[in-house]
Amino acid sequence: MVSEFGAPGVLKLAAVPKPQPDRDRVLVRVKVAGVGPWDAWIREGKSALPQPLPLIPGSDISGVVEGTGSNVSAFRPGDEIYGVTNKRFTGGYAEYALAEAGMIAPKPRTLDHVQAASVPVVAVTAWQMLFEYANLSAGQLSLVHGAAGNVGAYAVQLAHQKGIRVVATASSNDAEYLRDLGADQVIDYRTVRFDDVVKDVDAVIDLVGGETADRSYGVLKPGGVLVSAVVFEPSQEKARQYRVRAVFMLVEVTTERLAKITDLLDRGALRTRVGSVLPLDQAQTAHQMLGGAPHERGKIVLKVAIERLGGVRQPVAQLSLPRHRLNPNSPANGRPTRPA
Repeated sequence: MVSEFGAPGVLKLAAVPKPQPDRDRVLVRVKVAGVGPWDAWIREGKSALPQPLPLIPGSDISGVVEGTGSNVSAFRPGDEIYGVTNKRFTGGYAEYALAEAGMIAPKPRTLDHVQAASVPVVAVTAWQMLFEYANLSAGQLSLVHGAAGNVGAYAVQLAHQKGIRVVATASSNDAEYLRDLGADQVIDYRTVRFDDVVKDVDAVIDLVGGETADRSYGVLKPGGVLVSAVVFEPSQEKARQYRVRAVFMLVEVTTERLAKITDLLDRGALRTRVGSVLPLDQAQTAHQMLGGAPHERGKIVLKVAIERLGGVRQPVAQLSLPRHRLNPNSPANGRPTRPA
């Protein structure tokens, strides 16, 4: 439970009553919760959205429907679902979580709960950046910065599936992996300046920010667009100078968007990449990993189980634990979008 914004110490293990779904929400028995950098932004009070206190962190979930509100007809108890809890991206690190019915979907049949919990925010972010913000189509050229990260890997795959040419920036260690996902060209950002070798790009998918974003305006063709998930206010002055557009995006996970991702996953057209899998009581370790501690590449997830507090079984509904401060510039994060 977070009662005040601040360092990881503000998070406390807590037992609270089991929540009950209101008219438009679903009660989910959480099997696995995803871990994302936005969880730390929220904890620190750096959210782009209002975050009333107290709160429970976590947004990506995969689990089983336990109950539904009176207006919910698309889901029934026993259904396996995945998705996001709510528009504030909170409440997921829990045995039971309330999820808005319009932000979840049936779990892909080809994925287990661990894999499914790794998908929603990052995959929908990539989809929106490519097809809703950049409006890319077959034959066009995209430049994906941070392509080996969690969002970037989906962006490369989704673009390739649609016949969009992909130039990816990453380290040389990830070049083979990205080519296997569908990248046409991989630029080692540590040894080559991308703006020396790439020109006339239709869209830049920016998952890095900083100097990388600043240098990206010059590689766009007139009328092109820079879509950033990490720069809140892209330079409109540079956009005018280069006769391009520059926009910041906030992800909106919906049942409809998840259904598109589910179809691709179940057809084998998209691959997940799960990183370290930890129990819920190691959430602090998970967030140390977000900050740069060694871990397996891919999305970090927490397996949720009934907890014991003080050695006695408690009717715990929601849990949160102390976590390490996030380093938002860590390449290990893949620089996903800032949804909250």
